[in-house]
Amino acid sequence: MNLEELKPIVEAIVFASEEPISVQRIVQAIEGATPKKVLEAIESLNREYAETGRSFFLKKLAGGYQMVTRPEYGPWVRRVVKASSRPRLSRAALETLAIIAFKQPVSRVEIDFIRGVNSDGVLKSLLERNLIAIAGRADTVGRPLLYKTTQEFLRYFGLNSLDELPRPKEIDELLASGEGATILAEAEGATRGAESEDG
Repeated sequence: MNLEELKPIVEAIVFASEEPISVQRIVQAIEGATPKKVLEAIESLNREYAETGRSFFLKKLAGGYQMVTRPEYGPWVRRVVKASSRPRLSRAALETLAIIAFKQPVSRVEIDFIRGVNSDGVLKSLLERNLIAIAGRADTVGRPLLYKTTQEFLRYFGLNSLDELPRPKEIDELLASGEGATILAEAEGATRGAESEDG
């Protein structure tokens, strides 16, 4: 993979990451990449950002890289971020949301089975944030509650409708490979970036 092919991939990974991401983690995500190539891509991206007067750059921070706003734009960004700041979703919350989004309506027992851990606390948190809602009860023993996503879920992830989610066959493949939460995380990252640019 040449530098011009690598740069947008590195840029997307750093942009989507909620916290500083190490060069090693980036290398692990990109087949054929090396630490040296990734660092070259980061340096090249930062040169392009500076030459074109972009308001952001990739900053080395806490052992990794993160896309940050240039300090001179801080006064405007702070006005928006303070006004629209929202708590980030944990990995467990993203994983649970991915399962609900792809399998809805789905019971807690099914969610727990897929995740391999108890999801009571995560479900409570997602209900409180209005990202999921109770969709009724299952016609099985004990009549467990079923969960579905909400309009707030769509807004939060920048989706127009659930039709933008992958089809059932793709959903099964994503869940089997564990990529469902990754896709939601990328969508959340893209939405956060768009909100920052709106200000």
